[in-house]
Amino acid sequence: MKKSLLILFALCLATLSGYAQKSVVDEYDMSINNVPRTGQRVSVQLDNKRVEAAWLKQLSEKFGSKLKNTKGVLTMDGVIIEDIAPTPIRVISKVDATPTGTTVWWSIDLGNAYLAKDKTPVQWKSAEKYLKDFARMMYREDLVSQIAEAERALVTSQNNHNAVIDKANAVKKDIEKNKARKVEIQQLLAANAAELQQFNNLIDANLKEQESARGDIVNMRLALEAVKDRMTKIE
Repeated sequence: MKKSLLILFALCLATLSGYAQKSVVDEYDMSINNVPRTGQRVSVQLDNKRVEAAWLKQLSEKFGSKLKNTKGVLTMDGVIIEDIAPTPIRVISKVDATPTGTTVWWSIDLGNAYLAKDKTPVQWKSAEKYLKDFARMMYREDLVSQIAEAERALVTSQNNHNAVIDKANAVKKDIEKNKARKVEIQQLLAANAAELQQFNNLIDANLKEQESARGDIVNMRLALEAVKDRMTKIE
């Protein structure tokens, strides 16, 4: 249990080291339905399914029925993301797994131009912040989850430690009981030995009584013979 807890804390520290790195957003071209599109992507060093579910949830809660999911390609037409532009825009997004985690990519049609780092720098910065905020939210949620898991592991470890202490205390009590029982048994053995000695003394006394009784019998026989002998001498 202690080893598992140390491993968990090590994972937390490793994750914290990852959080120290900035969530970099770069410009990236992707082909969607054989159409090349320029967009933004942010890398998140977390599980792909978890990030994809969170991204889909965030977009669904904000844009509802305007969100279409076609084999992993998310499309939103005529949506307003005030942080990016005050007018309706068209968004195409995709979440992909990478060897180190997950990338969240999107391409935004602003109506009069496509989002690009050089052509629409103001909107680019706003969209960049939107993706960074999402990545930071994912990292915070993951950290909270790991802290909760570490706390549960710590509680379990403490409970196990207390159980070991209780077990040791129980063994100590059993030892004390054993010592008391030993003393009791020794006292019983001593009493038994005294009782045995008493019985042996009684036997010895009985043997002496038997010997004395046999002497009395002999004397009585002699006395009886003497009386009989006197009977025969009466004239």
